[in-house]
Amino acid sequence: MLNSQKIAIIGCGNLGTSIANGLLMKEDFDPKNLSLTKRNTSALAEFEAKGVHVHSDNKVAAKYADVILLGVKPYNVATILREIQPVLNPKKQLIISLATGVTLEEMYQVLYPETVTFRAMPNIAADIQESITCICQQKANPGQISLVKELFDSIGHTLTIDESLMEAATVLGACGIAYVLRFMRAMIQGGIQIGFDAHTASQIVNQTVKGAAELMIQKNIHPEAAIDKVTTPKGCTIVGLNEMEHQGFSSAMVRGVIASYQKIEK
Repeated sequence: MLNSQKIAIIGCGNLGTSIANGLLMKEDFDPKNLSLTKRNTSALAEFEAKGVHVHSDNKVAAKYADVILLGVKPYNVATILREIQPVLNPKKQLIISLATGVTLEEMYQVLYPETVTFRAMPNIAADIQESITCICQQKANPGQISLVKELFDSIGHTLTIDESLMEAATVLGACGIAYVLRFMRAMIQGGIQIGFDAHTASQIVNQTVKGAAELMIQKNIHPEAAIDKVTTPKGCTIVGLNEMEHQGFSSAMVRGVIASYQKIEK
């Protein structure tokens, strides 16, 4: 079903380009079915070279799309919706906002009441088809929900959640990838201090984190169950873990998650 859909990403920044890259990795996805907009279209030259339609005019992209993704900043959502509203067909098009903190109700203050709207929160791992995307919707039928899930499944994994959890999903899924990357950077720094060059330390850490994630996914176990397997009595692992806890590792992580959430809620 996704193959036949014309998709427009309005405001194609970092997240938008990640989604575009993920879609283009699909063997059966036709680049001609994708339109991207940005004020500085030269930044999208690599997509244009692949056959993607690139515009600076949001109305042109929106008019001919079946699915419209809004990749703009939250404070620009209402402005963009007003701009493209004259060319929208609420009976045929789906509107998907990628903006943090902008509710469906706020979108309906601009859109026609019959418009089918979604909120979605992927992360930049969409670039390699490994995003986790949480979605919620209003007024969509099962076929439309299936289509949106197919779209985001093409760039990773999709979960349908209640809208009241979308801000929390933003923190765990979108902000969360930065938390993990910061943790990885710290591990690499530690690896350099104990003797590895930066490249080798990075290789070890990257595969270790990938392996840990796959272990959780494939075995479907709690992290503590896996930790117990490597924390032998009087071993070096438990000493390191305890020192991290003494320095507030878990507490800092939890506090960071809560701080990000509170920032969105304000």
